[in-house]
Amino acid sequence: MLTPAFDLSQDAAFLTIAIRVPHARVSEFDVYFQGADFRFSARPYFLRLTLPGRIIENGSEQGSYDADKGLFTIQLPKETPGQHFEGLNMLTALLAPRKSRTAKPLVEEIGTSSVSEEGEEDDDEEFDWEIEQFPYEEVPESALKLQCHYGFGDLRSGVFQRLQDEFSDVIDIKDPDFTPAAERRQKRLAAELTKFDPDHYLADFFEDEAVEQVLKYNPWWTDTYSKMMAPLGKSQEQEDHAALVSFSEEEKFQLRKFVNKSYLMDRRTHRQVYYSLIDILLAYCYETRVTEGERNVESSWNIRKLSPTLCWFETWTNVHEILVSFGRRVLCYPLYRHFKLVLKACRDTTEILQLGKSAVLKCLLDVHKIFQESDPAYILNDLYISDYCVWIQKAKSKKLATLAEALKEVSLTKAQLGLELEELEVAALLVQEEETALTAAHSTSRQQTPPSGSEAGALEEPDSTIPSETEDSGSEPEELNGSKSKTVSSLRGPFLEESSALLVNSDGVCREVALLGSDASQEKPLVSTWTPGGSRPLIEELGEH
Repeated sequence: MLTPAFDLSQDAAFLTIAIRVPHARVSEFDVYFQGADFRFSARPYFLRLTLPGRIIENGSEQGSYDADKGLFTIQLPKETPGQHFEGLNMLTALLAPRKSRTAKPLVEEIGTSSVSEEGEEDDDEEFDWEIEQFPYEEVPESALKLQCHYGFGDLRSGVFQRLQDEFSDVIDIKDPDFTPAAERRQKRLAAELTKFDPDHYLADFFEDEAVEQVLKYNPWWTDTYSKMMAPLGKSQEQEDHAALVSFSEEEKFQLRKFVNKSYLMDRRTHRQVYYSLIDILLAYCYETRVTEGERNVESSWNIRKLSPTLCWFETWTNVHEILVSFGRRVLCYPLYRHFKLVLKACRDTTEILQLGKSAVLKCLLDVHKIFQESDPAYILNDLYISDYCVWIQKAKSKKLATLAEALKEVSLTKAQLGLELEELEVAALLVQEEETALTAAHSTSRQQTPPSGSEAGALEEPDSTIPSETEDSGSEPEELNGSKSKTVSSLRGPFLEESSALLVNSDGVCREVALLGSDASQEKPLVSTWTPGGSRPLIEELGEH
């Protein structure tokens, strides 16, 4: 938590506390005061003061917030009107916890006597987990001149010098206050190359059922755009296009909360604002399409991750490099990584820009709501989205129309992304064809080929040359018959395939006979050379030969 800048003043009846929290989540703040204790919290700020006098809650307390300055002003009634509070300018003393003002020695000698009742009470006290605080120190102007600018129209600087730890998960760039634009781009490109996963990309490339389903989804602007482009609507003026887009009561409430501002920007900065608007809308269109309009906990992450403007504070010089950057990030970060989604988001953004300011504002209000409901991402509303929501209402419609035409005329190919996508696809297709060919060849080799007629006849001839010693084994036909498969199995060598077995004919010649495919697991020969009541076991005949 951060200790905000604050100032105290007083009159005869009230103590006034002014707290500056320019990047706080003001929709969720808490004020507590009782006696000499005062506490204020508005993430990521926390202020605890130990006052030199007592204050009370009697219904006359007041509070206000100046959105332009990010300033809370709170007036608290004194318990004793007319009392003068000493040391209001002693900030270090006011920040110190109340218990640290006691005069108890830091080291006490413990004797052999029994512990007093006061000592027992001290041992039972709850451990103090209060946050240690330090006075706020203003950054000198000389240091600010060396800092880099970012935010809407590059109007911000020095924000992350104290908030880096709080918002490190929101942006990818480290130390943005001292990282020039050229260095930001180099680091972003390197991070994208590191993050790109060829396996993930190829998986979505070959198994694109989910992607095709997402591409069929029609967001709210699709029907509105179709109405605008209908034959009856072609003759309508630009003012009529705004009537096609309506705002909900919640969106109207959002608009009433914004503070009206005027922005003084030069030509280059003005162009940057329009370019960054394209980048933010591309990320929003992708998120809306893949979630089919149903927001989830990943929506905030998707939008800011796919927009280099939001997560790298990137600046642009033309429309094409915006599309290249967006395409790279779509193929590196989200769940669905398919080039068709990149092209679809480009077409969606073009339609929104052609619909005019109302459609763009509706999208920005949705982004603002998503970030406001995400604990770390709300800082991006302060840096970009809130100003965009105010600025777009005064933007010229002709500028948006020309921007839409510029985006529509730009083409994007896989080769321009610098990720060697076409080479990956060609290599993957070759591997797929080789695997298909190997599978077909293996299947063919396993097909069973029946023996020729002469071989089958030889195998079916009765055995008439078995020695007379086999007559003594007449009592063992059942044993031989039961162990037939085991005998064949024992003669199969380790270098033979599973679909063959060794048999011995009447001449004592060893022959490999194919097994039936359906009975290969039972190791049955294609044609049996043994008949019921046959002579001695095969293993003995092999021994004689």
